[in-house]
Amino acid sequence: MTNRRVEFRALHHNGRPLLLPNAWDHASAAALAARGHRAVGTTSLGVAATAGRPDGTGATAVETLALARRLARLPVLLSVDVEAGFSDDPAAVAEYVAELAGHGVVGINLEDGRADGTLADPACTADKVAAVKAAVPDLFVNARTDTWWLGVDDPLPQTIARARAYRAAGADGIFVPGTVDLATLRALTQRIDAPLNALYQPGGPGLDDLGRAGVARVSTGSLLFRVALAAALATADGIRADGVPAGGLAVLDGLPSYAEVQGLVPADGD
Repeated sequence: MTNRRVEFRALHHNGRPLLLPNAWDHASAAALAARGHRAVGTTSLGVAATAGRPDGTGATAVETLALARRLARLPVLLSVDVEAGFSDDPAAVAEYVAELAGHGVVGINLEDGRADGTLADPACTADKVAAVKAAVPDLFVNARTDTWWLGVDDPLPQTIARARAYRAAGADGIFVPGTVDLATLRALTQRIDAPLNALYQPGGPGLDDLGRAGVARVSTGSLLFRVALAAALATADGIRADGVPAGGLAVLDGLPSYAEVQGLVPADGD
C-alpha cells in the first residue's frame, strides 16, 4: 500500500469527518489544495457540464481520465468520481480505475444509480467493486448507493442491504447522499461496518454534528461548482444592470487576482 493511499485511508478515522471538497477542473482543485485541503474529490456534474456532456450517463470517461492526469502533480490526495464506472462490465471498470490509479489517484467514488433514475442490481455494483479491488487492492473504493438520492420507498433497509453487499465485495467506504437527518445517519453508521460518507447540504448539520452521528466523510458534491456558476451569473447580471447585485460585494472582495490564478498553473503549462 502506497504512503499516499495509507494517508487517505487514515483521514477517514481521525475522529472528525474528513471534509472532501469536490473540484471540477485544474484551477478549482489547485485552489482548494492551496487553501490547505489535503484531499480533494472530483464532481461528475462539474466535469460533465464543463465538457458539455450530461452527467450520470457514462459519457465522460475520457474527460475524467484527462482531468486526473492534469491533477496528478498537485500536492493533494485525489479521489475521482467515476459515476457507475463508465461500463457495466466489471473487468472494463477495473481496467479504467487501474489506469486512474497509475496516475496517482488514491480513491474512487462508484455509484449504483442509473441514468434512467433507477438503481442498478446490487450484485452488478458489487461485482464492479470486487473487480476494482482485485486490480488495485489498496485503492479506497467509496461505494455510493442512491437509495435516498432517487427517492425509493422505505430506503433504510435497502441502503443497509446494498451497503453490506458492497462492503462484502471489498468496498472501503459507503456513500449515502440525499439524507442529512442525524437519526438516520446514526442508524446507518451503527449498522454498516465501514466509514460512512454523507453529502453536505446548505442549512443542514455541520461537521461536528455529522461527526457525532458517526459520519466519517462529508463531500460537497456539485455544490462548489454550482456556487461558482451562480456567482458568475450574479456578477454578470450586476454589470449588465450597472450595479452590484445583492451579495456581489462579498464575492468581489474575495476575488482571486489574475496573478493568483496564473500561479495555480504549472510553469510548463502542462
